Amino acid sequence: MHICPPPIAELNNWLKDYPSTNGDYGHLLLEQQCDCTPPLMNGLREYFESAHLDAREYFHAAIGIDLHPDASTSGINACYPNCLPETARRGLFGEVMAGLVAEGYEFVGSHKWTVPIFLFRYHGDVEQYLFSLARNPHRGRNVLGRLGSDFIGLSLGGDNSVERIIVGEAKWRKTLSKAIVKNLLTGVGGIWQKMNNDTPIPHGLRQLQRLLQERDPEGSAAIIISLDEVLLLRNQISIPRTDLVLIVGNNYPRRKDGETLIGWEEKPGEYRAGNDLQVVEIYLNDGEDLITQIYDSLWVGED
Repeated sequence: MHICPPPIAELNNWLKDYPSTNGDYGHLLLEQQCDCTPPLMNGLREYFESAHLDAREYFHAAIGIDLHPDASTSGINACYPNCLPETARRGLFGEVMAGLVAEGYEFVGSHKWTVPIFLFRYHGDVEQYLFSLARNPHRGRNVLGRLGSDFIGLSLGGDNSVERIIVGEAKWRKTLSKAIVKNLLTGVGGIWQKMNNDTPIPHGLRQLQRLLQERDPEGSAAIIISLDEVLLLRNQISIPRTDLVLIVGNNYPRRKDGETLIGWEEKPGEYRAGNDLQVVEIYLNDGEDLITQIYDSLWVGED
């Protein structure tokens, strides 16, 4: 289960925020204003470990790695997620950041969002990659992206039942520019096309329910039961939904403080799904180095 809260105080020191809301459209700009401090890095490490814990335990069991202190070190080179190629780790970084900002900042509608568990174990190509790497340390290749929604969170009622869902698309790019962001949003298979054509209830919601049934059937009973009501086809019950678009990357030359690449005054016309929409733009300095530092530090010395 994901149980680590975002390091709010450290995030507020690290990122300057520019929030805005217009009806059912929210926009949040976050730009780095200082170097990463040890407390921030420690907070991010703990959050990322919590986000990846379920997938780590699942993948290690699936590929046959024994991490008991008295066990041999066979396959230790295939520890998830540290061993993944850089491109794969950057994709995961964006998805974890979606959860971090959803839990740590106020979005459109002022709902309180929680991520009970991340869906990273549903990444079949990672499992195949790790299985091969554990048995042939010299075998390396790229990893295909995970299918489905990048991120799913829940808004819970007082009885812990699900009142609303948030479904997110997260994209990392080393260099951000108007052309790059426009292609992410409106290119073939882009974010707007994917969101406009998505089913109102995403497949990832069933995956999340199954994980809760396996990992926390008693503690998450109210969530599981309320999701049954939504997921059973015969009930034909809808649930309010917020869509999240998160784009994170390095700051680009000549960008002015407070400048955005996605308009914040009005909901983009290309988005036609009809849900509440929250856009988040994050501009970092040396973001690739940050990703490397985070993923190199996860579970170091504990295996």
